Amino acid sequence: MVSEKIYISRQPILDLKNQLHGFEVLLRSDQNAGSNLLCTEQSSVDGIMETLYDFGLEEVVGNRHKIFLKVNSEILMSDWIELFPRAQMVIELLESIEMNQRVLNRCKSLKAMGYTLALSNFIYKPTYQAIFESIDIIKFDLMTVSPEFIEEMLVPLKRWPLTFLAEKVEDMYQFDRTRALGFELFQGYYFERPSIVGGKKIDPSSVSVMKLMYQVSRDAELSEIEETFHASPSLSYHLLRLVNSAALNIRTQIETIRQAIVLLGRAQLNRWAQVLLFTYGDTPGQQNPLLQTAVMRGRFMELLVQKGALGGEKKEVDMAFMTGILSLIDALLLRPMSEVLADLTLADPISEALLERKGDLGRLLMLVEKVEQSDYLAVETLVDQCQLDLSRLFSAEQEAAAWTKKLVEAL
Repeated sequence: MVSEKIYISRQPILDLKNQLHGFEVLLRSDQNAGSNLLCTEQSSVDGIMETLYDFGLEEVVGNRHKIFLKVNSEILMSDWIELFPRAQMVIELLESIEMNQRVLNRCKSLKAMGYTLALSNFIYKPTYQAIFESIDIIKFDLMTVSPEFIEEMLVPLKRWPLTFLAEKVEDMYQFDRTRALGFELFQGYYFERPSIVGGKKIDPSSVSVMKLMYQVSRDAELSEIEETFHASPSLSYHLLRLVNSAALNIRTQIETIRQAIVLLGRAQLNRWAQVLLFTYGDTPGQQNPLLQTAVMRGRFMELLVQKGALGGEKKEVDMAFMTGILSLIDALLLRPMSEVLADLTLADPISEALLERKGDLGRLLMLVEKVEQSDYLAVETLVDQCQLDLSRLFSAEQEAAAWTKKLVEAL
């Protein structure tokens, strides 16, 4: 019998200002991409909870955000659940749980301990009334219920101080509609699909940072890297501040940008650029879900190549990272991708992947996107096309999430 390995991944949950509120933690098996382990008999409760506890949810989510975890009745009743952080944990009750007296008592007890409780895939039933006193959040799945039906269900819920969360929000119309109904939390990929009207005014150095990262990754000539700094006073200022910081302990007086680049070194320059990317935009990096998603995509794609996709060559590793990190630049800048890429000189495989999802890099980017969207039928097809397996896929996803979390916390 082949042993089953469980992997942890996450989906972002945003607030009314499109800032990061928390993550829903998902459990996946390398034996079946689409199985929700908390809903099946295939894995023991102890096995699932030991995986969560041993790995540590904070390794994926960090200690700044809420952790949403779907549970069935067995896990709800398990002592394991009480080992997780009370201030962060949102215990999400699956719709399959029968609201009997035992469940009601357990929810009341967890609420008294300080846990936040939510109802998942909610459809109103009178039998739910007894549990509303213990519930903080109600999740509505927009793929299964219409906004009109949701509006009807909200009427009897107004009696309780509940927070409403819209799940699978796919576009700005759905976001605006549910927000008008009083929803405060949102889960989905609408924030990746902005309505592009005229572009967004942000510090142009955000594009320069991405350009710099690409140049360093492909070992561009020093003069080419130097030119990027010369074109961005803000970028040059940050570089000079860095090399003169006490942390680097450089005692030489810096006279030129070229000297600063040489002293810093390419490896350090690339890492610094990755961190610097978080500092641009309207909100701090740790609050910008688009930036976090873009950086995680870059690391995810990089790891997939290292684990065997696209032949695992060094050149492909660097191009995969750059493709992932640039994949949301159109949404970040509110400009068409073709217009954004006109400002950058990218290798054809990267441009084709970003514009049309063509080629090996395009296929790998699609795989990462389908994992984010939990489209497991597409995932299983693309995994084969990318010469991977589910074990390597989910392992890379978990490593990328942990790496992104550490990068954010270092800011």
